[in-house]
Amino acid sequence: MAAPCGSSRGTLQLLLIALSAAYLTYSALLSSRSLLPLPTASFPGATATAASSSRRLASGARRRAFHTAVTASGSVYNTWQCRVMYYWFKRAREAPGGAEMGGVTRILHSGRPDAFVDEIPTFVADPLPAGTDQGYVVLNRPWAFVQWLQKADIHEEYILMAEPDHIIVKPIPNLSRDGHSAAFPFFYIEPKKYENVLRKFFPEREGPITKIDPIGNSPVIARKESLAKIAPTWMNISIAMKKDPETDKAFGWVLEMYAYAVASALHGVSSILHKEFMIQPPWDLEIGDAFIIHYTYGCDYDMKGKLTYGKVGEWRFDKRSYDSKPPPRNLPLPPNGVPQSVVTLVKMVNEATANIPDWDSYAS
Repeated sequence: MAAPCGSSRGTLQLLLIALSAAYLTYSALLSSRSLLPLPTASFPGATATAASSSRRLASGARRRAFHTAVTASGSVYNTWQCRVMYYWFKRAREAPGGAEMGGVTRILHSGRPDAFVDEIPTFVADPLPAGTDQGYVVLNRPWAFVQWLQKADIHEEYILMAEPDHIIVKPIPNLSRDGHSAAFPFFYIEPKKYENVLRKFFPEREGPITKIDPIGNSPVIARKESLAKIAPTWMNISIAMKKDPETDKAFGWVLEMYAYAVASALHGVSSILHKEFMIQPPWDLEIGDAFIIHYTYGCDYDMKGKLTYGKVGEWRFDKRSYDSKPPPRNLPLPPNGVPQSVVTLVKMVNEATANIPDWDSYAS
């Protein structure tokens, strides 16, 4: 099982041999263990905010309070999404029903503070050594979580792992229960379909492949102590999967999601699956009971409100259109006939950018 990440170089290097050889074909990973850096930087704002949030909670809510953590690379693309996400996080936490929403931290894995550390509570983590992620920047996410869990003073006993492109629609309660995490089931995470590949990392002695839940690392609400065990294993498996050509080809951009699911299963942490945790426009048409809008997909429509997915629409909202420059304020609303989920998404982006200070100068 994964060893906790220590404060000395010797302890940190043990991180990379945390899984036994029975779990992984590990020779490639072990050969690179000396490349992993020691965590060196943190920003104090995150701790201060977590403490003040914890103090304001009633005792019952405090026991169930969760800290929201979102990883970011520091790119323009990630940063504007984090600013929008943080705006709606605060609105949800202040609303009736937000009592279990504790502190929030942006885990910035660029290795250096940016201009927004005073706006968003931030922990600065080291990135992986150059070349380790092989162009798959998401590989920095588990490594950033390892550092944050090791060094930050997190007052809450639970953690919600979120993403920059999450908009919180309404207050989120702690959905985890009885030692089980709470997670969203992704239709494209299919352990049974990829059993032959996954057995490299989850051997048969660990049990049936159905022990691996169809989840990623986000959104997930987990106990802090569980995540502290899972995170080093998640990091190790992510790196090992990326180094294995067959696994890398099979999983592509969702590789670290599979790695998190496997790591959770190895540590015996199962998840209660909540389809209402979030929606993903344009495929989900209504907000319904959802807590989060995840705008990972582009939304393209003609002026009659017909979806033109795969073809740039006459009207569109796609976060990738703003990879080097934030969206302007007052984006045009979609035409009549476009689903409620998409209309709500754009309205919420517009409200956030209208109220975030200095957005015009930031986006110019």
